[in-house]
Amino acid sequence: MEILFEDNHIIAVNKKTSDIVQGDKTGDEPLSEKVKSYIKKKYEKPGAVYLGVTHRLDRPVSGAILFARTSKALTRLNEMFLKKEIQKTYWAIVKNMPEKESDTLNHYIVRDQKKNKSFAFDKEAKNSKLASLSYKLIATAENYYLLEVDLHTGRHHQIRCQLAKIGCPIKGDLKYGFPRSNPDGGISLHARKIKFSHPVKKEQVEIIATPPPNDSLWKYFLSIL
Repeated sequence: MEILFEDNHIIAVNKKTSDIVQGDKTGDEPLSEKVKSYIKKKYEKPGAVYLGVTHRLDRPVSGAILFARTSKALTRLNEMFLKKEIQKTYWAIVKNMPEKESDTLNHYIVRDQKKNKSFAFDKEAKNSKLASLSYKLIATAENYYLLEVDLHTGRHHQIRCQLAKIGCPIKGDLKYGFPRSNPDGGISLHARKIKFSHPVKKEQVEIIATPPPNDSLWKYFLSIL
């Protein structure tokens, strides 16, 4: 487990594509429990370890995820996420080049709980929620394109769903229209950076998750950036 940032109030780790953030029906050990075990061992804590989940990443997504080590930090971070005071930047590898090299996408997303999938519409639909993100093209390979994405809202499968809507499904994302899975079972979406004001110290914190998953395409993009 790679620790990206750690102090008495918060801890951030680089999530692998195989990790789940919280427990689910699979019964696999969640990342939150792994982080608790790490804290318990490192600081020789005799009792239960407190850890608050501030946000989530889909299981096939890699990158930076932030946890709270105190209830005070969790409350403040939750408020900051609600007020959109925390900036999250993602990298996405897509097969098709978008029509515009940079753009802001606004769609209305409807979540289908049974299919665990979201659908994007150009106009407001029943039970839809507004989803907004900005992207820009930052690198190209022979057959793929690397987009940097800034989220403005936090909807279910938002980046996956919105990029697929404009004809740019993420590499490996079978659920949203990519024809083949990645060898590691993940998708080529990486939570690259989290930027925010520290919930207690009020200092600016910038956490960068590097490197992305260990494959040749990610390595190529890193080499040319």
